[in-house]
Amino acid sequence: MSLQWSVYLDKKMGAKHSMSNDQEVLLDKGKQNNPKVKIERKEGEPTPAFKGASWAALLVGVTAYLIGLYNASMQLNEKGYYFAVLVFGLYSAVSLQKAVRDKDEGIPVTNIYYGISWFALIVAIALMGIGLFNAGSIDLSEKGFYGMAFVLSLFAAITVQKNIRDTQVARERD
Repeated sequence: MSLQWSVYLDKKMGAKHSMSNDQEVLLDKGKQNNPKVKIERKEGEPTPAFKGASWAALLVGVTAYLIGLYNASMQLNEKGYYFAVLVFGLYSAVSLQKAVRDKDEGIPVTNIYYGISWFALIVAIALMGIGLFNAGSIDLSEKGFYGMAFVLSLFAAITVQKNIRDTQVARERD
């Protein structure tokens, strides 16, 4: 209860209510004297909200994809294919993000690794697209679901990896 509200209630309610309000006023005054401790973010470090949103997107995307896969009425070998494509896509997306960033920051990256990283991500996306296009046992809405969960997972994996690296770089500066 705010200090102004407590004073207002004292005037309206009279002495009967005054004792409990006095305690509240004392508590309110104690809160006002203790400023909140704000944790300083390092320059270049992502905000906790952005880090949390990135992790949440990754968890939602991967979890939704896997739950959909678990509940799908396809054969086990098809489920294995879609699972392998997800894992391959996540790994290739993170690997490409690292290679691109390293190259941009002047950290040596071989052309073969850089090229393979791009190739792997393109292949993962193509395998997902071709698999969904040719899947006759999956409804169109289910295909859209898998496609969107896959893309969300890839994007979130890149973002999470970027946040981890940005945080590490920001903290190493100090």
